[in-house]
Amino acid sequence: MTKPVLLSLFVAAALSAAQETQSFTGVITDDMCPLANHSRMQMGPTDAECTRACINAHGAVYVLYDGKSAYVLSDQKAPDKYAAQKVRVVGTLDDTTKTIRVASIAAVK
Repeated sequence: MTKPVLLSLFVAAALSAAQETQSFTGVITDDMCPLANHSRMQMGPTDAECTRACINAHGAVYVLYDGKSAYVLSDQKAPDKYAAQKVRVVGTLDDTTKTIRVASIAAVK
């Protein structure tokens, strides 16, 4: 095989590996309080209400905080019912943008 063909195969393999579906567990929050600590914002009596207020009134976006990093969620409608809850998100991660392309979200008990 020629070098360009081998390089193309390597790039294709790397891209497909990066796009594998994964499972992520964390708390649904917003990018204004990405560490899921709403004590400073206090936009409502609960963390869920604060998260929703930041989304609806301040232009924030839903993120998943896994205890180390916050990941933007491609689906900005489904996370609403899970605000401030621990969930499992299944999807593909774009490492460059720290965005999870959401396939599903489910509460973790």
